[in-house]
Amino acid sequence: MENASKGRLIAISNRLPIVLVKTRSGWMVKPGSGGLVTALAPVLRNRGGIWIGWCGCSNGGEIDEILKEAHRHAGYSLHPVVLSEEDIRDYYYGFSNEVIWPLFHDLQTRCTFKPQYWYSYCNVNMKFADVAARYSREQDYLWVHDYHLMLLAHALREKGVRRKTAFFLHIPFPTTDIFMKLPWRAQVLNALLEYDLIGFQTQRDRRHFIRCLKLLGKDVRIRGRGGVVNVIIGDRQVRVGAFPISIDYKYFVERASSREVADAAWYLHEALPDRQVILGIDRLDYTKGIPERLEAFRNALRNFPALRERVTLVQVVVPSREEVVAYQVLKAEIERLVGEINGEFTRSGWVPIHYLYRSLDQTELLAYYRLAEIGLITPLKDGMNLVAKEYCACNLEENGVLILSEFAGAAAQLYRGAIMVNPYDVEGVSSALYAAFSMKHVERKARMKKLRRRVRNRDIFWWVNNFLMAFLSKDLHDFPEIEDYMPDIQELPDQVL
Repeated sequence: MENASKGRLIAISNRLPIVLVKTRSGWMVKPGSGGLVTALAPVLRNRGGIWIGWCGCSNGGEIDEILKEAHRHAGYSLHPVVLSEEDIRDYYYGFSNEVIWPLFHDLQTRCTFKPQYWYSYCNVNMKFADVAARYSREQDYLWVHDYHLMLLAHALREKGVRRKTAFFLHIPFPTTDIFMKLPWRAQVLNALLEYDLIGFQTQRDRRHFIRCLKLLGKDVRIRGRGGVVNVIIGDRQVRVGAFPISIDYKYFVERASSREVADAAWYLHEALPDRQVILGIDRLDYTKGIPERLEAFRNALRNFPALRERVTLVQVVVPSREEVVAYQVLKAEIERLVGEINGEFTRSGWVPIHYLYRSLDQTELLAYYRLAEIGLITPLKDGMNLVAKEYCACNLEENGVLILSEFAGAAAQLYRGAIMVNPYDVEGVSSALYAAFSMKHVERKARMKKLRRRVRNRDIFWWVNNFLMAFLSKDLHDFPEIEDYMPDIQELPDQVL
């Protein structure tokens, strides 16, 4: 193993890049999906890489055996962190999703600042640190992901374990007046400063973080300019940068160009003839602005009669956290609004909103991307929002219009080609819908060309390379495949164990 002495890359995230589903026949193992898996798999595969994370359930020893049996040849090792039911309740559903998630999305009224949530968060970060210490060496590089694990570098230091560590926050970082509401604000900031590199999605997030440091009495000095700066606090120096995450542009273009997707898009087009399709795709979450979007669509139908029977809004809502009361209330509100709007405007042969409450398989998702003339992406706040980038990548004919919230992280990259809106402005969004509907083909094409070029030039591999260069002065090519490497796991199709 020639490059073992040079240090391996170890990814650490709340969840492993697989999904375990309990069935009557046993455990079903499904490969993970999403931008993070796409980005990190090439760096880890056949290079001695490791991924550490929670497996999504609380079956410790049983899961170890499942992972050993199910994944022997994927090219990188999986090491699960075992969480108890209490951990899952207080660390995951509690502190992570009832404190940090709403607070960092500027929705502090939805926060529940229970002390036991904080203590559980500290305890679980220590559990992750235990596993990281056990399976890493001093020369390894630990890349830690997202708001669930902000304390991990601090936990390693508490254990006396020295590692090169980097952290990337996938969600926004809030303004000072909102962050100051966190009872454990000083502890979180001090823990983040234990990392060697801290990455944010946008320059705005980085600016908010540095202002919070200054406001909390830190003697902060900034050196450098550009995407990455050095933050000096006392005798410690931390690199802080903005690294907007992206998608595998080439993969989306190739899949969207396939016969299977083209046929599915044509079938959908036949069911929605002679009208422009407006597409909204969101996970069920109060940060996505779905009720506000529906109100804006209703306003547009009322104020711009030319839209009636000429547009159809396809709103896809992917189920999420259905056991949480707040999400049940949100789902009921969305369904009430869909019913009211359809009840007010439906005519023979035309239903204004097609509402889908389910996950889409990839072919169906890409078919909707290809079908839609207007992408309506209006979160109240989002770290990035990759749906906007996926929609642009799949718009092969370049005849689509992207309407994008100015509070999505993607706005910093896509504002030149998109119609930018304030998602709280019902009349503004409805006017944007009419402008998109009325836009001439020449302008549509010019805007979409800009958008697709931007996404192509700043794809997921560009993101990985930029982060690794800032962290290690290395890129993907500096992690060569190990000759005769015998991986610990296997990337398999779905199977029951």
